[in-house]
Amino acid sequence: VNDENMVERSSKFLLIVVGSVCFMLILYQYVAPGVINFGSPHGYFTEEDEGDIFPTPDPHYVKKYYFPVRDLERTIDFQIKGEDVIVFLHIQKTGGTTFGRHLVQNVRLEVPCDCRPGQKKCTCYRPNRKETWLFSRFSTGWSCGLHADWTELTNCVPGVLNKKENKQKNLRKFYYITLLRDPVSRYLSEWRHVQRGATWKTSLHMCDGRTPTPEELPSCYEGSDWSGCTLQQFMDCPYNLANNRQVRMLADLSLVGCYNMSTVPEKKRAQLLLESAKKNLRDMAFFGLTEYQRKTQFLFERTFRLRFIRPFMQYNSTRAAGVDLDNATVQRIEELNELDMELYDYAKDLFQQRQQQGGRTEEAGNRLPTEDYMNQIINRW
Repeated sequence: VNDENMVERSSKFLLIVVGSVCFMLILYQYVAPGVINFGSPHGYFTEEDEGDIFPTPDPHYVKKYYFPVRDLERTIDFQIKGEDVIVFLHIQKTGGTTFGRHLVQNVRLEVPCDCRPGQKKCTCYRPNRKETWLFSRFSTGWSCGLHADWTELTNCVPGVLNKKENKQKNLRKFYYITLLRDPVSRYLSEWRHVQRGATWKTSLHMCDGRTPTPEELPSCYEGSDWSGCTLQQFMDCPYNLANNRQVRMLADLSLVGCYNMSTVPEKKRAQLLLESAKKNLRDMAFFGLTEYQRKTQFLFERTFRLRFIRPFMQYNSTRAAGVDLDNATVQRIEELNELDMELYDYAKDLFQQRQQQGGRTEEAGNRLPTEDYMNQIINRW
């Protein structure tokens, strides 16, 4: 009998110990969420990703620009069943193709986008009706022209959707998003792409209701494409649209007379374009940086309260296609992209400050367990 009592007491003690350990583990997840893999709020991140995807504010980071809180706090109650639409402004050679595929294939949705083999576009309908919630290359196609810019999209998207859905709607909310990339890397990547035969000559460049004349937008090459061009030739063309592409595609071009260079003096034009691009970037719902894939993922998820199924992969962001450059060439590319360099510096600082702002919000928000978070832990067990 004594032996049986001993065994029973030992079993109870063991059960209490195991139960306490389980309780402590669950409690630990609230105190320090994300440290143990099974308790990660997203489920699919590993410990190795932790430092990157959930960045803690860098104590040594020195802010370069002042941004009011309204420019830093970005949490959108995205109404996928309502009238909200995400519009993706895809700038060439910024990793937009990969990001665009993430949007149609990798977002955890009640009704996922319907992507069929062999078809370039997916159908991204709202869960409650046959209307799209995403305006992008892989959902609606190039409906406003190939690589349409801010000027084109803002003037074109509402009308295109009204036509597609055969109804007049002024209630839609448009949330613009984009990606930016280090200007030297982006420029070299575009040169490589053009060298292989890419032209983008079907881009419309619509502005103030018309496309530019050949005099306003001369070609850098004769013939069907510019394949085989050297980097020197690429840099020497004064009309090359690769120069300051990111600023031009984010600015309101109607402020400077579109592509008519004689409307505004050159210096004033540059200043107006840069300020406009900065303003439009600030006002966008979200932007990411090609060089920071996981942080871009995290910021998008937090902004729209949507979750990706698989984590983004960070590819080596070497100076594009293994191009070996001397300092003089790098300096020349930086000069040709002076406005983009300034915009990217500004964007990096805003991106970093949004990460820090989000880190503080996450920290505050994680102190109390949520039902969703608790369910995930229980499901993991």
